[in-house]
Amino acid sequence: MDSTNTANKSHSLTDWLRARFKWFTDPMGAWIMRLGIHPNVITVAGFAGNVAGAAALALGNISLGGIIILLMGPVDALDGATARARGETSPFGAFVDSVTDRYSEAIIFLGLMIHYLRQPGDPVQAVVLIFFAFVGSVMVSYAKARAQSLNFDADVGWLTRVERYLILSPLLIFNQPMAALWIIAVLANVTAIQRIFHVRRQWYDRKADGK
Repeated sequence: MDSTNTANKSHSLTDWLRARFKWFTDPMGAWIMRLGIHPNVITVAGFAGNVAGAAALALGNISLGGIIILLMGPVDALDGATARARGETSPFGAFVDSVTDRYSEAIIFLGLMIHYLRQPGDPVQAVVLIFFAFVGSVMVSYAKARAQSLNFDADVGWLTRVERYLILSPLLIFNQPMAALWIIAVLANVTAIQRIFHVRRQWYDRKADGK
């Protein structure tokens, strides 16, 4: 990574939380490692939990779905901690974890879509909101991944995955899914645009430096 990119490197809420909760995740990862549980098992268990949460949403049990999804957040943090404890961190493991995270988000939005399609009345507004919330969430992740593949930093923006999780889960628990969808539909797409402009600024900085 070039010096300009390193200098511009930002830290997300995810990075902040990972650093602040190492006192919990690292010992838990070591304990899980001693039990002989592979990190991929934890990744799959987290995804299965989100599928269960999405099923609850689809059946109209919004608060229950929110509770299940909320409980899956810490599980999602433990696969990496377990891999570090085993000394088995790898690019492929990180790749699988990221892909599984995307599927987890997608299945949660699908659960909400099924819920609204089963309701009486016109579901168009809810379906459109779910579409934009999903597209925004995907584009936030894609913008970062694509930027990194081109040796740029895109770890900026208001609504990364952790923020989306912290908005979605509590609002689902309080049975306010539309509020969650409005916030994510707007701010996730704003975040993707923020990342585009952040990469653009780095590109022009490189051009100015003759790199």
